[in-house]
Parts: sequence; C-alpha cells; structure tokens
Amino acid sequence: MKENEQIISQQYQQFLVEITNLVQNHRVQAVQSVQSISNNLYWNIGELIIKKQQEFGWGKSIVEILSKDLTRLIGEGISWSPRNLWFMRQLVSEYSFMNQLDSENLKLNQLDSELQTIKELVSNIPWQHNILIIQKVKDFNARIFYIKNTIRNKYSRSVLLHQIKANAYEKYIQNPTQHNFKNTLSTHFLEQAQESIKSVYTLDFLDINKSVTERELENSMVEKVKRLMLELGYGFCFIGNQYRLSLGDKDYYIDLLFYHRILKCLVAVELKVVEFEPEFVGKLDFYLQLIDDQLKQDDDKPTIGILLVPEKDHLEVEYTLRSVNKPIGVSEYILSKDLPKELQGKLPTSEEFKNILNE
Repeated sequence: MKENEQIISQQYQQFLVEITNLVQNHRVQAVQSVQSISNNLYWNIGELIIKKQQEFGWGKSIVEILSKDLTRLIGEGISWSPRNLWFMRQLVSEYSFMNQLDSENLKLNQLDSELQTIKELVSNIPWQHNILIIQKVKDFNARIFYIKNTIRNKYSRSVLLHQIKANAYEKYIQNPTQHNFKNTLSTHFLEQAQESIKSVYTLDFLDINKSVTERELENSMVEKVKRLMLELGYGFCFIGNQYRLSLGDKDYYIDLLFYHRILKCLVAVELKVVEFEPEFVGKLDFYLQLIDDQLKQDDDKPTIGILLVPEKDHLEVEYTLRSVNKPIGVSEYILSKDLPKELQGKLPTSEEFKNILNE
C-alpha cells in the first residue's frame, strides 16, 4: 500500500512540474504578446506623427500638446511624455530613412516589405532595448544585428549595453568566426551554434595588462564569473574549471566547462596564452570525445569546443579544422584595450602621471 502511495506521489509530482511549466510558458508568451502589441502601437503612433507633421506642416510643439492631451484623455498607464513620443517618431523616421539608404536599388514595394520586416523585429524586443539601440548605435546594419541577437539570446538591457560597448558588431564583421561546425553538426543545430560562438571575446574586465600563465588567466576568469557570463552570451551555465576526466589510469583536466541551456549541449573551453598552434585543436578534439562518452546525456546535442587564443593565423586555423570530427570554434580574446592611434603620444605615460602626482 505504501509502495503504491509512493508511486502515486511521484507521478503527481511529475504532473505538478508539467502543469507549472505550462503556466510559466504561458506567462512568458503573454508578456511577449503584450510587448509586441505595445511596440506596434508605438511604431504606429510615430508613423502618424510624421505623417501629420508632413501633411499640415506642424512643428515640434505638436508633440508637447499631444503629450498633455493623451495624459488627460487616456491616463498614465503608458508614458505619454514628450520624450517617449519623440522616441516613437525617431524610431520610425530613422529606420525608414536608413532602410532607404541601404536599399537604393530596390523598388518601392520591396522597401515597404523590408520596412515591415524591420517593424516586426522592433516589436519583438522590449521598448527600452529599442531606445538603447537607437541612442547608442548609428549604423543601420549594426542596429539590425543587435536586435536579432537580443531576440535570439534574450539579452537583458544590461547585457545588450555590454555587447554594444564591446563593439560586438564590429568584431563580428572584421573577424568571422572560424569553426568546423558545417562538417560536424546538423543543419538546424549549425545555425544556433554559429550564432552562440563569437569570433573575439573581450576580457579586458580581468584587468590583466601583463603576460600571464594559462592558469592565472583561468583563475581571473573564474573569480569574475558573472562578467565572463555576460561576455560569453546568454545561455551559458558554469559547471567548473579544471574539470577532471579519466581514461584508464590517466586524468585529464578541462580548463572551463559549461552547459548551454539554449543549445542543449556541454561546451568545453580551452585557454592558451600563446599564438594558435594546430596541436591545440587535436588536444581539444580528444577532450570532446571523452566528454561525449562520459558526461553527455542521451538527449544532449554534441559537445562543442571553444579554443581561446590571443592570436591566430586564419589560414592555419582553416586547414587545421578541416580534418577534425568534433565541433570546434577557434576564437581570439582581448585582455586590454589598446590606446586609439589618434591619442598615442598625446597622453601622459604612467611614469609621467606619477611625476605629476608627486610634484
């Protein structure tokens, strides 16, 4: 009898978990739906403001008047401040204008179609995220890049700001990610993995300005694991460093091990403080085989390896990855930001600062 009660209890607990998950998913969908409807409303208001200003020759004062009247007639459930109304107008104006510049050779109906696509993208991220992108990013393609990445990776506002400050788009353009995912992953999983692995990781928050050992670099990253998570991107869950795996009588240690909630796979990170060498990939490939055999669950996707190096020869990396069976990405990392060329020689050195302070 007790055994039956225990089975029923276990079944009920599983049932309860399933219902809870359904409710949570419904709440997320409800929030996303409200957000999308609100953003569409803001876009339409911005569009109407532009249209009426052009039609009747109204100036800036119309927004001030509109702000007061909307607050009086509708209430303060939505911010009808002049500033927010101007953002609605600016959003439509800039995306419409920049889309035309970016699509000079397209016909009018194609422009309308592209603008509708932009409107749909804008509707899928929080309003404050849209404002942040408009304020901080001026390039049209960069804006679309950050919107798509926010949707895909579910960036919080702070993570989005971090990505913008770290020049994620510029690094994406200048340094295409090098990997062998096309040869080692399924088509569906390939696209997700490509978007989750960066070509360059900015690790200047570690405050390292001198040569370090791999273990010192690893320890610095683990000590500031929160900032590391922000730089890696949404979905990474930290499992451990110097994670031990055994084969026969020998032990092997993975520098950093993560689980990626979105990709549903383990991610092994190997750190190097010297320029890329082909043998680094061979070692990481071996580790991935051990992980897949010993740690990977039946419903997990193939484990991905990331090799972080301070410098690499792109052609050498391309040739090395051709013959590797496991999915591996080779990325560079930046420990400290170089002084812009236009400022070099124009600012005091650290010694000169010391002398100034001691005077």
